[in-house]
Amino acid sequence: MLPGVGHFQATERLDATGLTPTIRAAIARGVPFLGICVGMQWVYAGSSEASIQPGLGHFAESCTRFPDSTEKVPHVGWNSLEMRAGSRLLAGVEPGEFVYFTHSYRAPVTADAAAITHYIGPFSAAVERGNVMGVQFHPEKSGPTGLKILGNFLSWETEEGA
Repeated sequence: MLPGVGHFQATERLDATGLTPTIRAAIARGVPFLGICVGMQWVYAGSSEASIQPGLGHFAESCTRFPDSTEKVPHVGWNSLEMRAGSRLLAGVEPGEFVYFTHSYRAPVTADAAAITHYIGPFSAAVERGNVMGVQFHPEKSGPTGLKILGNFLSWETEEGA
């Protein structure tokens, strides 16, 4: 699990300490991986927040800042999830349940989106491909829904013997 709060450039520390190749190797072995907030953005190729700092690259796309709007940025507060079928991470989470966000950058909506949220426009609130998952929101601040999601991840991690 990789939590994250702050600037995408902070992920440079993962490269500098040798954690990036270690995480890649663990993912290749099938170890479940969950990125939270900036940790989710890190599983992408990169972010326009720090365009010279590469991400993990598990997802080929990049994260971008919310476009100019009459809405405030950062997006802070509770928002609902529009679920896509088949997510192991989000099992038992009902469409429309609320989770807590605080972010200015967002992941694009792709086939890997397990849940979408709308703020200024649609974005991936949760992604999942194989054993790599990410959530843009903070499950630890999202009450019973967040606990359910963390429980799903921990159950999966235990089953996989990680």
